[in-house]
Amino acid sequence: MSLPLAGLSAIVTGAGRGLGRAEALELARLGAAVVVNDYGQPGRDGTGGSSAAPAESVAEEIRAVGGRATAHLGDVADFETARALVDLAVREYGKLDVLVNNAGILRDRMVFSMSEDEWDAVIRVHLKGHFNTTRFAAEHWRMRAKASGAGPVYGRIVNTSSEAFLAGSAGQPNYAAAKGGIVGLTTSTASALAKYGVTANVICPRARTRMTEDVFQGAPPPQDGTVDPLSPEHVAPLVGYLASPAAAGVNGRLLVVHGGMVAVMERPRVAAKYDTAKDAFTYAELDETLTPYFAGRPRGETFASPEILTLRRG
Repeated sequence: MSLPLAGLSAIVTGAGRGLGRAEALELARLGAAVVVNDYGQPGRDGTGGSSAAPAESVAEEIRAVGGRATAHLGDVADFETARALVDLAVREYGKLDVLVNNAGILRDRMVFSMSEDEWDAVIRVHLKGHFNTTRFAAEHWRMRAKASGAGPVYGRIVNTSSEAFLAGSAGQPNYAAAKGGIVGLTTSTASALAKYGVTANVICPRARTRMTEDVFQGAPPPQDGTVDPLSPEHVAPLVGYLASPAAAGVNGRLLVVHGGMVAVMERPRVAAKYDTAKDAFTYAELDETLTPYFAGRPRGETFASPEILTLRRG
């Protein structure tokens, strides 16, 4: 039986550990040749130097079972490094078909205590890193599509956002902002590249990784031999699906995924709407109209759907 990604090549950033590693292994299992990118920093805050070992270890795992993989050491938040990463995939495998953006760091702090560097570093790696690789992959696909007689090409982008963006994680204003920006980048990219045959989607994964080791302290892995519902391996199949020909009609979508559950999110809906018969509302009219409405809502509620906080395996 032919594999769904046979003959395709993929880049997975931040693939030396955790979610990125699981995604790279899954794409390879489905038949793709994979460029495994990682900067190899020991600290989840992006400090501690870099090492080629994590990326090379994952690439070797893929090669050991007969797959094709190339390791790449590099910081995708650097514009020229991202260009070189895409060039490497094209040089090694003839073309690029799939881009999975996963690289990121954490520098958590309450907004009133956060330093400029803590803000800039997280925005740089997550949001700029996603943009950089997307920019050069998009250029590659556009050039191929515009080649004489080429027509639409095969292109898939899977970006990584977070429920921190959806729910407003209090101690992560930098991370939440970056992840929200990634959603905007993805939907814009989806609209821009659709005519070339390229899709762009974004996932909000919930998984036990080095970056979330503090979040899930109260939910340790099961000790009875059952599968950990927070294992990254629960997320990887969705990435494989979105990278496949089967997902050609899925574009500009946001999906939440964790153990045994995938939720397709909608854009925010209008919860209430008020009109004035005049040219504009006055302050008094707004006070009379909106204050009772918000008084009837739970204190601290945001526009985010409350269901996102209670998704469970079903």
